[in-house]
Amino acid sequence: MRCADEVYAILGACFEVYKRMGCGFLEAVYQECLEIEFEYKDIPFISQPELKLTYRDRELKKTYEPDFVCYDQVIVEIKAVREISDDHYAQLLNYLHGTDMDVGLLANFGHYPKLEYKRMVM
Repeated sequence: MRCADEVYAILGACFEVYKRMGCGFLEAVYQECLEIEFEYKDIPFISQPELKLTYRDRELKKTYEPDFVCYDQVIVEIKAVREISDDHYAQLLNYLHGTDMDVGLLANFGHYPKLEYKRMVM
């Protein structure tokens, strides 16, 4: 399984944030908490990096900012909604299609009673 150890570590950080904070906060709160938890767990990350998109081998002027890129190879998109929707899955898939990364993690902190997550591989 691609990036299994990395995804396991990232999920561990997400579970810790959920355990300490619960659900009900805005996404920005979980973003900041995860930054702290990633540092605490020595998980290399870039928060909201500006990533380039390409089309037919040409770089586009438009960019996008996923919530995190961890280990230089896993896109992490976080949500704080009641449940993950098809639009959220599509967002992460588009992020993966637009880059050379092929592993993504969608984590929803708004779900009760536990963290909802989905690992995606291209």
